[in-house]
Amino acid sequence: MNDMREVEVVVIGAGQAGLSSAHHLRRSGFEPDRDFVVLDHSPGPGGAWQFRWPSLTYGKVHGMHALPGMELDGADPARASSEVIGEYFDRYERTFDLRVRRPVDVRAVREGPGGRLLVETSDGDWSTRALINATGTWDRPFWPRYPGQETFRGRQLHTAQYPGPEAFAGQRVVVVGGGASGTQHLLEIAPYAAATTWVTRRPPVFREGPFDEEAGRAAVALVEERVRQGLPPRSVVSVTGLPLNDAIRRGLADDVLDRQPMFDRITPEGVEWARESPLPERGREFEGGRRVAADVILWATGFRPAVEHLAPLRLREPGGGIRVEGTRAVADPRIHLVGYGPSASTIGANRAGRAAVRDIRRLLAREERAAA
Repeated sequence: MNDMREVEVVVIGAGQAGLSSAHHLRRSGFEPDRDFVVLDHSPGPGGAWQFRWPSLTYGKVHGMHALPGMELDGADPARASSEVIGEYFDRYERTFDLRVRRPVDVRAVREGPGGRLLVETSDGDWSTRALINATGTWDRPFWPRYPGQETFRGRQLHTAQYPGPEAFAGQRVVVVGGGASGTQHLLEIAPYAAATTWVTRRPPVFREGPFDEEAGRAAVALVEERVRQGLPPRSVVSVTGLPLNDAIRRGLADDVLDRQPMFDRITPEGVEWARESPLPERGREFEGGRRVAADVILWATGFRPAVEHLAPLRLREPGGGIRVEGTRAVADPRIHLVGYGPSASTIGANRAGRAAVRDIRRLLAREERAAA
């Protein structure tokens, strides 16, 4: 306890949501290291972007919105997004003197003395009056469980481990997942692989035409309603559908994006569908159904919010999520979740950072008036 450091606000995470929040704290008069601190467990600037695969170039990124106060201009669309955005975040941190501390692992947030929160980290403990959680989802890849998964003799990996398409040369690859990552992986892998099979739980929805502001608001509202009810958030992409761009059209025309129903089990040699299930159009028939041989299963099945360190505060609702109004956790007004649910998009994170800081300022002011 002798090493305890006190601040007004702790920000956990230095991706888009964390940097936006830190920027608005500074603009509101909070000084880094004196009034607030930003803790990030990554080795360098860039948030989750620094871990993206090299073939995800900046030109392929869906809707990277600039951080508040600094535009991202003149980026080469052919450069890896990890490099472009990593350098941009680094410049942003230095320009606004945000003094991000890294690498620092936050192990737990729990109730501390005097109505403050105790933030336990790999670099000592912090006592704070309010907390902005901006940890995103990258650290919690979702791996579905299927019968026989442990028997598969090939390789299984998740989007978080995707090495780029060359690693799949000459292999038979099953890609699981109907989101943006799954389609991007398929389109990249197909020219290298011996064969690809795309399986999803639900038929993918492709969106024609521009995604205007009204459609964006409607999509965010659907995600927001879930977190308001205390349900686990769905991604914004899950309710918007996939944009039908030129690359997707080519993939559909070439049968690369030939979606098959979800398999029933995994075998040592591949995947199988039972005869009583919807059977895929491709694969080899056998007495009990149909099977596809595979060397690799690539799970493009998304991520879950990285909020385990908040478990001691008991914020989760019976539905499995944290109920949030705006960015504020309903169960504890000291906690704000930025980049969670409806604010998980890059533009949403910017707006949420501003809203969280505004709410925290009101909270701290009320406490000071009550103590006077």
